[in-house]
Amino acid sequence: MGCAVTAFEDVVAAIGHTPLVRLRLGRDGVRVYAKLEMQNLYTMKDRVGREMVLAARRSGALRPGAPIVESSSGSMALGLAVVGRSLGHAVHIVTDPRIDPITFAKLRALGCEVHVVAEMNGAGWQGARLEQVDRLLERMPDAFYPRQYSNPNNPAAYAALAEELLADLESVDVLVGSVGSGGSLCGTVRALRRAGRRVRAVAVDSVGSVLFGAQPDRPGRLQSGLGNSLHVLNVDHAVIDEVHWLNDREAFLGTRELAAEQQLFAGNTAGSVYRILRQVVAEAPPGSTVVGILPDRGDRYVETVYDDAYWAAKGVDALEVADAPKPVRYGEAVTGWSRARLREYGAPDRLAFVESNTTGSGMAALAKAREMGLLPVLYAADPSRYPAAAQAGAELVELRTADPAALRAALAARPLAGLTTTSDYYVQAVAELAGGLGLPGNSPEAVAWCRDKSATRRRLAESGVPQPAWRVVEAPGEVAAAVAAVGLPCVVKPVDDSGSSGVRRCEDTASAGRQVAAILARTVNDRGQPTAGRALVEEYVEGAEFSVETFSADGTCTAVGVTATRIGPAPWFVEMGHAFPARTADLPDAAEPAQVARQALKAVGYTWGPAHTELRLCPGRGPVVLEINARLAGGMIPELVRLAHGVDLVQQQLCLAVGRPVHLAGRLARHAGIRFLTAPAEGVLAEPTGLAAAAAVPGVTEAVVTRAPGAVVRPARSALDRLGHVIAVADTAAEVEQALDAAVACVRLRVTRGDER
Repeated sequence: MGCAVTAFEDVVAAIGHTPLVRLRLGRDGVRVYAKLEMQNLYTMKDRVGREMVLAARRSGALRPGAPIVESSSGSMALGLAVVGRSLGHAVHIVTDPRIDPITFAKLRALGCEVHVVAEMNGAGWQGARLEQVDRLLERMPDAFYPRQYSNPNNPAAYAALAEELLADLESVDVLVGSVGSGGSLCGTVRALRRAGRRVRAVAVDSVGSVLFGAQPDRPGRLQSGLGNSLHVLNVDHAVIDEVHWLNDREAFLGTRELAAEQQLFAGNTAGSVYRILRQVVAEAPPGSTVVGILPDRGDRYVETVYDDAYWAAKGVDALEVADAPKPVRYGEAVTGWSRARLREYGAPDRLAFVESNTTGSGMAALAKAREMGLLPVLYAADPSRYPAAAQAGAELVELRTADPAALRAALAARPLAGLTTTSDYYVQAVAELAGGLGLPGNSPEAVAWCRDKSATRRRLAESGVPQPAWRVVEAPGEVAAAVAAVGLPCVVKPVDDSGSSGVRRCEDTASAGRQVAAILARTVNDRGQPTAGRALVEEYVEGAEFSVETFSADGTCTAVGVTATRIGPAPWFVEMGHAFPARTADLPDAAEPAQVARQALKAVGYTWGPAHTELRLCPGRGPVVLEINARLAGGMIPELVRLAHGVDLVQQQLCLAVGRPVHLAGRLARHAGIRFLTAPAEGVLAEPTGLAAAAAVPGVTEAVVTRAPGAVVRPARSALDRLGHVIAVADTAAEVEQALDAAVACVRLRVTRGDER
């Protein structure tokens, strides 16, 4: 056998070499084996700890004596502990209160620092642990963070396990494995298939885990070591043929049955695999060889899985137990033993999102993708930024999206139907990546011209498109000349920000200088990206503000409509409301701004997808272009278009991204509007009142406050300061305005001083 006993130089070399045991599962002609990964020094994850630490030492990512920091509930922690400590590294493990006392004691005995988070955040226990990891990394900048959920050395570690199987068996027809970080099953299957074995992969997950089919997260699930509250990069759905879900009682019973029937005292991940193995064996054709990976031994579970009192306290006995799996379609919510055959039903096409707006169209796009039969996969540097993503049906993948190489590698590793974003900050990255991956997308050059407002100004000037007078400023000493060139009052703005952030009207040179200094001093934006270090000083254009919502596809730029925008008090330019379509009284000739918007888009070479072009209608000059945004409008404008005209721009963006036909013809002729709710003063937001009354106003479709009581707030200086909104729809613009006036009057936002109780 491949696991023959031998002498090893140290404990690191002793990892692996685990036995393969034939199980007494009765079906003639079908051979069933258990790969006893529980026979590692601690658990199966010892293999991963070794691979990740040694690879990091080879590459220089982990320097001699530098600390290791990781988030883990048990098995991965032990693997890193045994390898890291034996090689002279301090090991910091971030976990949560679900850690069992035996694992906790082992980690402390091995010399680890164990950090236990006190409570969940919006992304569950996983999200809270990742926040603590970030804090530790700030304190220890030289630390190595393995990132088990996305580290490619996680699945790569199981190539050795596959080699051991190949050494012991002539064939492996079916491999059954539990899924938590995704490395063991996916890594082993890939290696077996690379060796020419046509193995069928059966994944075992827990009810309440989000890993497959965007299941609803249930952080209170009791199973340890499998399942996850976040989707993780190393779970490659393209590798998996079938997935089974078990509830806590079914998993725990399987664990006890494994001990009683096979004399293997194991943990609940092994027990879950055993229960599924019996089903697979019952269906396997004669001559098949079926292997189950049993990851962990049972000592950690003495006070839980094997304790009747624990069952009673947690209500485990109250859960139903199925004798056979219930067939479900991929994406259907499950509560007990169920299975979905991904190859039979076909897992939905993946649509990748690189970050997103956190509210509004951002979350709407994720939910819409699910409605379209797509699987939205949201790649995010900080998953806790998107607490509503799971509810929208998205799989959430933690990844440093500011790293182009890492992002490109992650996207290229999986088949994708399309790639998109709803965030202004990532349209450039998406355009560049889409081209390299052979996916539909815009010209990276065109998007770059839009994202850099100074570049936009140059292109518009070259094409003779009407715009304000402007100057680029890169140092405080250039302000006076810039102001003299454009006149007063002037507008000062960063060349590369979003949401009216940093945009200010200045009445004199001194205030312009202060605003430029503030812009130049800011080195990163709200998403942590480096700023351009340049400011625009522009002519202040008098007149009403509008935006043209366009959609370009198949060589045609369609003007979907013109939106009227209500701007808040000076000196800021916060958008406080919108009306779609703009009233005829305010805009007698909507064709004129639409034509200017098309000229502007042509000037920057923008020919694909949605755009939001902002203009002012200046008396005596006509439409003057303020900005071109290479994306859908924010501020819930797409929802206004949907309500008023029946055109779902969010859906059309997704259709374009995956190569489906686009439909822009309006079906309705109504009016819609939005008003944003803002703080009357600086302080702490109290519980809002009047939302129910606002929602009851005829025509109002939505009245929400999006900030929680206790938030520190201020009068709006950018879109980030808006606290909520009211939306209304009616047959006339006047009726919309009346409904919005009445609804806003109902809402009371009270702000207290920080020391008030």
